[in-house]
Amino acid sequence: MPIVVDIDVMLARRKMAVGDLATRIGITPANLAVLKNGRAKAVRFTTLDALCEVLECQPGDLLRWEPGAADPDDGTTGTGDPLSG
Repeated sequence: MPIVVDIDVMLARRKMAVGDLATRIGITPANLAVLKNGRAKAVRFTTLDALCEVLECQPGDLLRWEPGAADPDDGTTGTGDPLSG
C-alpha cells in the first residue's frame, strides 16, 4: 500500500515509548504495532485525533503517500504487481 505510517519518527522526536503512547491514546500496544508497522487496513479518525493530540502533530506528520510502496502483508507494490527479484 502506498500509504506509509511514520509514527516511529514522531515517537523518536517526542522521546516517547510505544507502550506509553498506546496507553495515552487508549489502544492496545498490539493494535498500535499493527498501525505503526503499516499492516493496518484502516484507521479511525478518533484514533488519528488521539495520536495527533498526544504527539502534538498534524495527520500529515504521521501519514504520507509514497507511490509504489510495498504492502507488508502481501508482498506486492502499491499497484498490486509482485515485487521483482
